[in-house]
This record gives sequence, structure tokens and C-alpha cells, in this order.
Amino acid sequence: MAFSGMLFPQLQLLGLIILAATAASQPNSNCMQNCGSLNIPYPFGTREGCYLEESFLIICNDTHFNPPMPFLGYGNLQVLNISLDGELRVSTFVARDCYNKSGLNFSNSYSSLTSPNFPISHERNMFTAIGCDTLALIGNIDGKNYTTGCLSLCDNIESVDTGYCSGIGCCQTSIPKGVTDFIVVFLSFDNHSKVLEFNPCDIGFVVEENAYNFSSLDLTNFKNDTVPVVLDWAVGNETCLDAQRNSVSYACKAENSTCYESNNSPGYRCNCSSGFQGNPYLLHGCYDINECENSNPCDKECHNIPGSFYCNCPKGYEGDGLKNGTGCRAKVSQSNLIIITLCISVGLLVLLVGGSWIYWGLKKRKLIKLKEKFFQQNGGLLLQQKLSSHSGSMETARIYSAEELENATNNYDEKRVLGQGGYGTVYRGILPNDKVIAIKKSKIGSQSQVEQFVNEITVLTQIIHRNVVKLLELLTGRMALSFNMPESDRNLAKYFVSAIKDDRLLQILEDNIVNEGNIKLLKEVANIAKRCLNVRGEDRPSMKEVAMELDGLVIMEKHPWGNANVYTEETEYLLSAPTQSFNIDVDTNFSTSTTTGYDSMTNQVLRPLDGGR
Repeated sequence: MAFSGMLFPQLQLLGLIILAATAASQPNSNCMQNCGSLNIPYPFGTREGCYLEESFLIICNDTHFNPPMPFLGYGNLQVLNISLDGELRVSTFVARDCYNKSGLNFSNSYSSLTSPNFPISHERNMFTAIGCDTLALIGNIDGKNYTTGCLSLCDNIESVDTGYCSGIGCCQTSIPKGVTDFIVVFLSFDNHSKVLEFNPCDIGFVVEENAYNFSSLDLTNFKNDTVPVVLDWAVGNETCLDAQRNSVSYACKAENSTCYESNNSPGYRCNCSSGFQGNPYLLHGCYDINECENSNPCDKECHNIPGSFYCNCPKGYEGDGLKNGTGCRAKVSQSNLIIITLCISVGLLVLLVGGSWIYWGLKKRKLIKLKEKFFQQNGGLLLQQKLSSHSGSMETARIYSAEELENATNNYDEKRVLGQGGYGTVYRGILPNDKVIAIKKSKIGSQSQVEQFVNEITVLTQIIHRNVVKLLELLTGRMALSFNMPESDRNLAKYFVSAIKDDRLLQILEDNIVNEGNIKLLKEVANIAKRCLNVRGEDRPSMKEVAMELDGLVIMEKHPWGNANVYTEETEYLLSAPTQSFNIDVDTNFSTSTTTGYDSMTNQVLRPLDGGR
């Protein structure tokens, strides 16, 4: 009990000592925070009790300068800026070495710096020299540790590149690591005698990188007397790990702070932990960064927490909530998913149906144009024009479509073939009204054959008449069309005309007609039939003329001495005979077809000629 009574006062004393040590390492509340435009953060200070160590003393000279000007310690280095990232920006003088026309050095100024506690940053500064007859060197003031430099030469100002130091008029080199002092010296090969008109001086200085841009005008008149230089600073002389073992002397006092090593001098530096900002050298100096107020990286809801933040998506949304992530997107319910799926399906179906409709429409249109092309190519248009150019006797002529012919022949069934030849194939066709017809599918080899074929069809439509054909049938004993004959002889009309031309009339006539009849009379009748078969309509006799001539032949046969000029019942019959129809088709596909219809019972040709030629 007595021991614990003695221990408690000792513990209290130890706590007071620790608090006193901690308080001693913190600045007073009445320390100067600014000197002129410079903000002075701890561990720097303007008087004792305001800085961490004496090397961090800032002298604020308000006696000789207005506004006051801050200097590092008791030297002549003007302080431009202090960064808690371990950088101290100061101002240094520019070195000059100038010559006159006699080649004498008449003016010079030196540039030097001594900072034993804060080395010159080898990463943030460059040694720069300006001149066209200049060898500039930089080294320790005592010349023992290092010497480096660069050479700049040029003959005229036109050869100088403005904007950067290329070695012509301006040169640069880096600063060695760990340098705490320097001095600049010059060497000139010709004392600038050859370039004196535009470059009388050597110029040299250490300057913060990117703080100076070279201009060719600087060769003649360099206006700056001072340039900025960056120094590195750190606290203590031990490593970060060693410093953390001594909480009393450890300089990183803020709760949310860490230390890291200095890369250019002994000691370490302090930094606020991630998510915090402020001065890590002060107790409670690091405070939380409110990311939600500053950058707000969240898409919807942002929640700040000490040292960090998190994003949240409101009800009905999903995602990581980050603007640079998936963000917050509305959740899709099952019903909405079904609706969306249904809409997409319907849309695709409409698109498919519409696309198919357009496709088939275009295809059908293309097919129609193709049919029109073949219709014209195979003589259909020519035949149509020829048929329409005639009136009266040809008004019932008709052109069948390819589909109608395919239906009539059962798609050109082999079983429907009646005959074949070099010019085509003849099929047996049945029309929708059950009328049996013959359909010839011709072979067209050239355009001239197409025209010949059309002319032939046109002639047939003009010359075929039931009475003329009947007359030929009576004379020859053959049908109007005979498919068991060679192709050239199948058409009775052509066959008959050819026989008369070759003087073979008696060979094609029926034997009983030749034996029983008057040969002269037969030839007269045959000539009448031949005249009726003329291609030119004006060369053919009218049916009245035919009837009269036939009637005359009959009378002459009975009364060879007289002329008859009266109508008989046969004449009336010929002129008023009932008529049928004649049908023609031009296949609009790849060949030309002719369809001639016959009555299977009477073999009468199906085209009315009403007394025509």
C-alpha cells in the first residue's frame, strides 16, 4: 500500500514530463503566420518557440523592406515559398562576366549559394549558361567535391534557337545530388571579341526547372538579376523508422500522419495519411478531407467518413455508385423485364416482317421487270404491236402468259409432248374451258428469228379461215395441223403453198380427187386457195370474190360456154359461215411459244375472219 502510494506521484510526474516535452515541440499560439506574402507553416517560424529547430528560422525583415521580406536564417537567401512537401523556394543571384571592345573584363557579378541544412534539389533545378563564347562551370565553393558545367557557342544570332537551350547560345546541365553550396565561374575562348556586337556577356545561374525560357534577346540584354531555386528540407538526422521509436522527438505529431524518407539529405518528412490534409507537424494538424463536398466522386449519394468516403445508390437503383465506375442504374423488375423483352421481341418481329415484305416486294418488282425485258426481247412487244395494228378481223387474237401455258401443259409435262423438231417442241394443252389446243414451244437462236417468228404468227392470224382450211383439207385429205409430219410440213397452209410452187400439187391431193376430178378445175381451185394464203392482205381476194370465183368455176364446169355472175347457196354459206377464235402466246421467259387452238371434233381454226382477206 505504501509502495503504490509512492508509485502514483512518480507516474504523475512522468506524464507531466511527457506533456511538457510534447508542448515544447509545438509552436506558441502567438507565432507569426505570415511575412509579407509568404505563409510560414510550422516547423518554420520567425522566432524561438515558433520553429522546430534553429535551421527552420525565418527572419522577417520589415526594417529595410516594405512590405516585409522573409529570409532563410541570418543569410541573404530570400524565401519565396515554403511547401510542407519538403520544398523551400528561394531567390539567388545571376552570375555575369562582361567584356568591352578591347577584350577586357569590365563588369562581373558572382552567383553563389550556401545552405548546409537544405541541399539544392537535384530533381527540380538546372544549371543554365547563356552566351556564344561561353564555358560555364559550377562547383563547390572550395572546389573539392564537384565541378560540372556546359559549353555554349554560336557565330551569329540568326543561328540561335529561341525557346529552349540546345547548346547554341544557351546550354543546360543537371545538378549533382546532395549539393549544399555552389559558385559559378566562366571561361571565354576569345573574350567575346567575335560576338561582341550581339553577345558581350557570359551569363550563368542555377534555376528552378521550367522557370526560365531562353530567348535570343537574352544574348544581348539579360534583364533578370535573380532567379528562383528549389531547396529540399527534412527534419531530424535519423531515418523515419528510427524516429518513430522516440515519440517525444518524433516530428509527425498529428494523429493521422505518417513519415517517409528524404531522398536528398539525412532526416525524414511527415505527411498526412490518405483521406486527410493539413500540417502533419502540428498536433491535430491533419483533418479529414470531405470528398463529398470537394470532388464528389459519387453518382447519387455520397457519405463522408474520417479519411475516406463511400457511395450509395438509393432504393430502386444498383451499382457501385461511382461516377468513374458503374454508377447507379435503375433496377429492372421482373414485370419490367418481361415488358422490355416483349417489346424487343415485337420490334424484332416487326422488323423481320417488314424487312421480308420489302425484300419480296423488291424481288417481285425485279421479276416483273425481268419478265418485261424477256417479253420485249422474245418478240412479245413486237407481236403485240402487230396484232393491235390490225382491226376487225384480229380483235380476238390473244397473247397468253407463261403461267397460263404452264397450267395448260401441266408444266410442260413430257407426257403432253406431241412432237419435237429443230425449231421447238409441240405440247398438247388443255385450256380452263376444257378446249384442247396445240402449244408450240419454239427455240429462238437470234433476234432475226424472233422477228421471223412474229411475222409468221401475224400471217397465220390473218390468213386462217375455216372455209379456206376446209378447202385445203378437202383437197389434200390432211388436217390443218399434222404432228406426224416433218416439222416443215406440219402446217397445212405452208405445205400447200410450197407444193404449188414446186409444181407438186397433184402429189399432195387425194387420189380420188385427182382421178375423178377435172385437173384444170383442181388447179384453178388450188390457185384460189393459194391466193387466199398470201402474206400481204391487199394481195388476197375477199371472201366474196372467192365465193364468186368458186361459183363461176362450178357453172363453167356445167356450162363451159357461159359466165355466171350470181350467188348460190354455197356462196351464201361461205360468206356467213360461223367463226371460232385463234389464240397466240409469247412466253415472257427465255423462249417464245405459239399456241394455236383447234376444235378436236371439227378441226376448225379458232380465228374469225368475217369475210376478211
